[in-house]
Amino acid sequence: MATTAAGSAAGDNNAELPPPPPPSASDKTGFLKTCFNGVNALSGIGLLSIPYAVSQGGWSSLAIFLAIAAICCYTGILLQRCMDASPLVATYPDVGALAFGRRGRLAVAAFMYLELYLVAVDFLILEGDNLHKLFPAAAGFRLGGLRVGAKQGFVLAATLAVLPTTWFSSLGVLAYVAAAGALASAVLIAAVVWVAAVDGVGFRERGRLVRWAGMPSAVSLYSFCFSGHAVFPMIYGGMKDRRRFPAVLLVCFAVSTLSYGFMGVAGYLMYGDAVMSQVTLNLPPGKASSKVAIYTTLVNPLTKYALVVAPVAEAVEAALGVRKSRLLRALVRTALVVGTAVVALAVPFFADVVALTGALLSCTATMLLPSLCYLRVRAKLGYKKPWLETAACVVIVAVGTAIVVLGTYSSVKQIVQRLK
Repeated sequence: MATTAAGSAAGDNNAELPPPPPPSASDKTGFLKTCFNGVNALSGIGLLSIPYAVSQGGWSSLAIFLAIAAICCYTGILLQRCMDASPLVATYPDVGALAFGRRGRLAVAAFMYLELYLVAVDFLILEGDNLHKLFPAAAGFRLGGLRVGAKQGFVLAATLAVLPTTWFSSLGVLAYVAAAGALASAVLIAAVVWVAAVDGVGFRERGRLVRWAGMPSAVSLYSFCFSGHAVFPMIYGGMKDRRRFPAVLLVCFAVSTLSYGFMGVAGYLMYGDAVMSQVTLNLPPGKASSKVAIYTTLVNPLTKYALVVAPVAEAVEAALGVRKSRLLRALVRTALVVGTAVVALAVPFFADVVALTGALLSCTATMLLPSLCYLRVRAKLGYKKPWLETAACVVIVAVGTAIVVLGTYSSVKQIVQRLK
């Protein structure tokens, strides 16, 4: 998912600078390492919400899940073709600039940064929910004249924990820690399956075939799972043999689709329509496997938060002209972190915020922008126009537009209803 892509997107924040120099031969990655980086970019907190997504749409929605995976894999190849069109294209905003000029660069960057910001908000909501699951007896407290509930207190505690990590100008160490995301995802899946197979929960629920009312939410959550396109240009540029990039995408999307699909099916069979927005919140308290799953869920966002916020922070710093002042940079990053905490406290609805991110931002970044940019680049350079390829892009734009409109409306409606 989007979470690991954030760290790699740090170089994409300044639209006015020339693209970074290509990696040296010693820095380029082989096929297996590139596959690992790609899987790491696609894996993330979507694993927690995928069972809930299946419960919202029913078993039949898994067909849409597979279709979205195939579409996102194909649009990744479209991004590769856009990069091949010019040696100056090194980042996702560069692709937008190649296709639509300065406005294209700004549009791509805006969607990318807003998506990263909302992912940071999702992290804090997730931390609050799961810490409250671990410590249900925790009491609230008063902060001045305000009454702070236990879950809100955990969100504030998580905010204080991640704040210092955002002040560093170099996030190299955190990048290495975040590279364990794929392993953490495997541990999470194994722990949840252990709860079902060994700790007695079982796979007894039958679920529903289809739930039309919840289908927009399901599709939005599915779109969120495959949002790794911000990092694809960097991964492609760092390959030793770029001709194998389509094969890398196939491997990465196959592994991610299997892991997401397995988690979704297992979680829905375990809890049926009672599954919560994060499957860890359903796990029985006191079990060692439950604690392993929850602790894995808690640690991952703490290590990745700074990587997610960094591209947004650097873009703001560049716009304000404060890059040379450590104090002012720290103040900018502190303000961004406080902003994410305010949003997380004001809208503490994990599934709805993730669905809004998936529908409005992830779907735009993974379906609409790659297809539109490719069609524009192809037309500008006078490439041959195979009708089947054009038809595929048009269909993807139509499908993506439907998801953006219906998913965004459904998510906003759910959030407004919960706030009443």
